[in-house]
Amino acid sequence: MRAVRGAGGTRGVRAVPLVLAALALTACGGGGFSDGGGSAGSEKGGTVRMLVNITPNLTQDYWEGLVKPFEAAHDGVDVKIEAPSGKGVADTLQQQLAAGNAPDVVETLMVDEALAPQMLELTDQPWVKDTPLVREASLDGKVYTVGVGEQAQSLVFYNKDAFAEAGIDQPPTTLDELTAAMGKLKKAGYLPLLTSGEFATGLQLLQLANPSLAQSHPTWYEDVESGKSTVGATMLPYLERYQSWLKSGYVDKNALGLKYADAEAKFLSGKAGMYVMGSWFTASEAKAEKDFEVGAFAAPVDKGQDHPGPQGATMAAPYMVLKATEHRDLATELVEYLVTDPAAVKSQLQQDGNFRKGVERKFTPLEKDVQAVLDSAPQRVAQGEGYGDTTLPRGFNAAWNTEVQGLYVGRSPEQVADAVDRWVRDHS
Repeated sequence: MRAVRGAGGTRGVRAVPLVLAALALTACGGGGFSDGGGSAGSEKGGTVRMLVNITPNLTQDYWEGLVKPFEAAHDGVDVKIEAPSGKGVADTLQQQLAAGNAPDVVETLMVDEALAPQMLELTDQPWVKDTPLVREASLDGKVYTVGVGEQAQSLVFYNKDAFAEAGIDQPPTTLDELTAAMGKLKKAGYLPLLTSGEFATGLQLLQLANPSLAQSHPTWYEDVESGKSTVGATMLPYLERYQSWLKSGYVDKNALGLKYADAEAKFLSGKAGMYVMGSWFTASEAKAEKDFEVGAFAAPVDKGQDHPGPQGATMAAPYMVLKATEHRDLATELVEYLVTDPAAVKSQLQQDGNFRKGVERKFTPLEKDVQAVLDSAPQRVAQGEGYGDTTLPRGFNAAWNTEVQGLYVGRSPEQVADAVDRWVRDHS
């Protein structure tokens, strides 16, 4: 996997994903909305439509409150927050583009060769240069996507009480130790590793495998693209290990019926020992009422590899402006506000458990654990589809998730690996 270079030591970014460039928020505005200068108010009135991801943390109400200061600073401007009407933001955007009814701004997605013709190039905007992972996410040297911060991905959250009851003194550093810890947790009466259906099944396996794969295959994306290796062949050992966890009862065989939000609640109720997820989970943990402490450690690696390994990271809250917008200035100013205004940035980081170098905010104990993981990571790497110039075909994450879920209904790791490789070949 390609390392994310030029990253700072705090929080951050894509799925396959990114890292955070150094930033001093006081200098971020670039003369824009954040300091009251620039072209703020150059358009008078109008509705700016913004398609966003809706999650337990990022609710409709939250988004509407986030853009209120921007609306207040622009007479007659209404920012209309739109939730996905399809399976998600990507699916909804494709439907809207096909119908000729695309929004002005889209959040969550990162540019690729298919989306680039539809998006406004932001390369010459002076405020983009200090935003997180902007260079890493560029396509052919051109900037289309800008973000708020970075999300750590390869994290294992754990119930400290469960570990103590199971006699696990230290978090595991290798995948063999992780498997052994699962056995101890099951014996102590806990579900060792919590997962769920929806997108989480395949995502968690990517998150766990990332630090190992980045060491054994440092040019993974390039090798897959050139045919030197395949996704299935390189991921087969992790698919085999995952199947062994299923057979041992370390992962619930009925997990596909559990929704993502319900899985979060189940872990926070103290019924499981470990939960693999990105750093945004810290926001949910901070709001939960519970009688045990949650910790976080870097995903374990293969035997003989360095630990901690490279940290899977993605851009937090990436934004793009649609080229077809009738409110180009307002849409661009809105995105500038969202990624450079100190209050807006701090709000988004805190609301969804994200990190950005140069931004000071109050950390929960769990966020401090995550920050320590980020600080100790030797580098950041992409995961899943990738980002910028180094990517797998769009739609890989969903296809991978579907195939991994096949393990729950009796498919073998080899069958899953072959199906993944067929999908990559058919979509390359």
